[in-house]
Amino acid sequence: MSTFLERASALASPFRDETEETGMKIGIIGAGNIGGTLARRLASLGHQVTIANSREPETLAEFARDSGARAGTPVQAARAGEVVIVTIPLRNVPNLPADLFARVPESTVVIDTNNYYPRHRDGRIAEIEDGLPESRWVERQLGRPVVKAFNNIAAAHLMERGKPKGAPGRIALPVAGDDPRAKGVVMDLVEQLGFDAVDAGTLDESWRQQPATPVYGTDLDAAGARRALAEASAERGADWRATDRSPGTLANPA
Repeated sequence: MSTFLERASALASPFRDETEETGMKIGIIGAGNIGGTLARRLASLGHQVTIANSREPETLAEFARDSGARAGTPVQAARAGEVVIVTIPLRNVPNLPADLFARVPESTVVIDTNNYYPRHRDGRIAEIEDGLPESRWVERQLGRPVVKAFNNIAAAHLMERGKPKGAPGRIALPVAGDDPRAKGVVMDLVEQLGFDAVDAGTLDESWRQQPATPVYGTDLDAAGARRALAEASAERGADWRATDRSPGTLANPA
């Protein structure tokens, strides 16, 4: 039976040629499902990946050996290079180091993969409840512009369902952001990973890919993703709004 890492390498192989000689330096803050998956996939594509969690880098030593990524602190990941991916629970974003982006060039692209889960995990965040897009809130906490991506796909599908460009059934992932250059960098990474990148507009329009919208978790192709983004409603349903008892748990949302 093939190992998880062997499956990752096999999945990456159709897309390796573009990056073997020109891999980017990428920092990932968060080693959960999405962060860990992106670290494995991006390292297998030839990128130089530094990954951090909320504990000491030593706790990621085994993961680093298996994935080909380097373990570091959040500050080291933020200063690792050209792209930084923030992929921690939304409620924990304000707890990141205050100097996280000190000495990080303005040209560094910051990706936010997060979603607001008030009843399951995050509790009430008033600005988001009042209509502020989730990634706009993240941007304000970080003090850096962000691009929203990788938030609408399950980690297992991100790991296993990438396909060569033009392949039937290739999944499309929306990418929203204000800076065309930064958004282009992220869209290129999406394509390298084996997915069609769909321009989802500015960060103020990123609510179109938030939970409970038609594009969220549906693995649509490019045409379907564009339709779903256009059909999205800005109204947040009751299941995705905080209550007086929030947060609960994944099994028992409150």
